[in-house]
Amino acid sequence: MEIKSIYVKENYIEVIDQRLLPHKLKKMKLKKLNDVCFAISNMVIRGAPLIGVAASFGFYFGIREYNKISYIDDRIEVIVNKLINTRPTAVNLIWAVNRMKNRYFILRNKYKLETIKNKLKNEANKIYEEDIKMCHKIGLFTNQYIKNKSNILTHCNAGSLATSKYGTALSGIYIAKEKNKDIHIWVNETRPWLQGARLTAWELNKNKVKNTLIVDSAAGSLMRKGKIDLVIVGADRIAANGDVANKIGTYSLSVLAKENNIPFIVAAPTSTVDNTISSGKEIEIEERSEEEIIKINDTYIAQKDQKVLNPVFDITPYENITHIITEKGEFYKND
Repeated sequence: MEIKSIYVKENYIEVIDQRLLPHKLKKMKLKKLNDVCFAISNMVIRGAPLIGVAASFGFYFGIREYNKISYIDDRIEVIVNKLINTRPTAVNLIWAVNRMKNRYFILRNKYKLETIKNKLKNEANKIYEEDIKMCHKIGLFTNQYIKNKSNILTHCNAGSLATSKYGTALSGIYIAKEKNKDIHIWVNETRPWLQGARLTAWELNKNKVKNTLIVDSAAGSLMRKGKIDLVIVGADRIAANGDVANKIGTYSLSVLAKENNIPFIVAAPTSTVDNTISSGKEIEIEERSEEEIIKINDTYIAQKDQKVLNPVFDITPYENITHIITEKGEFYKND
C-alpha cells in the first residue's frame, strides 16, 4: 500500500488535500478545531471513515484550547455541533464525535485537566488505529467474493483516500491483488466531484491495480455486454433495515446490477451502521452548492443562472444489495 490519507503527528494531523489530486500531491496541517471543520466541509478530506477519524482529533483540538474544565463544560456542545454540522449524512462523523464526548464525561470527574487532554488524544489515536484494522478485515472478508479474472465496477472513492488505510470498497481489491488474483477495475468517474476519475483511478494506478475509467452512464451498457462481474461500493450510512446511503448514483447502479444478475456488494465498517434509524427514509441527504454542477474548476459548463439540484447521496434499498460486508463479516438487516 503506497497511499496514506492521514498522518498523525505529535501535536497535529497532516492530511492529503484531495481537492488537488491527481495533478498535485500536497499535504495540509490541521492543528485546531476550525482547521478540521474547514477540511471536512470543503472536501479537503472526504470519505465517511476518514471524516470520523479526523473529527475525533478535531474534538481533541477543541478541548485542548481551554485551561479549565468549567470552560469546556460550557463549550462542549458547541464543539460537538460544529463538527457534526460539517457533513450531516456520514454517520461515522457523529459516531466518532459522540465517542469522544462520552469519553470526556467519563474522564471528567476522575482526572486533572492535563490528564484528560492526554487521554482524549490517546482516544483519537485509538480510533485512527482501529480504522486501519477494520478496513483490513473488511478487505479479507470481501476478497472471498472476488474471483480470479474478475472485472469489478466501483463508484466514487472508497479506498485509502477515504479511510486511514486500505479503504472499504477497495480494501478487498487490494487484498485480492496481494493474493495474486488477476483482476481489473472499472472506475466510474463519479460526477460532480469526479472522485472516481481524480482519486480512485489515481490510487489504483499508484498501487499498480489494472483499471479503466468510464463515464457513469456507461456502466449499464458494460453490464449488459457481460463485462462487469461484480459491483463493490462503500457507504456513508446504513440504516437498521440495511438501506444504504452512499454517493449519488449508487442506487442506479444497484438497479442495473439487479437487472443484469450481477452481485452488488457494500463494504463498510460497523461504525457506519446507524441503528437509531429504521430505514433509509430517515437519512438526511446533504445538498451542496449549485456551482459544483455548473462549473469544472474555474470554467462554467452551463449558464451561470441555471437552476440546479445537487444531492450528494442517494439511498439504495436493502433488497438491491447482495452482501453488506463489515469488519465482523456479513451484516444482515436488523442485525
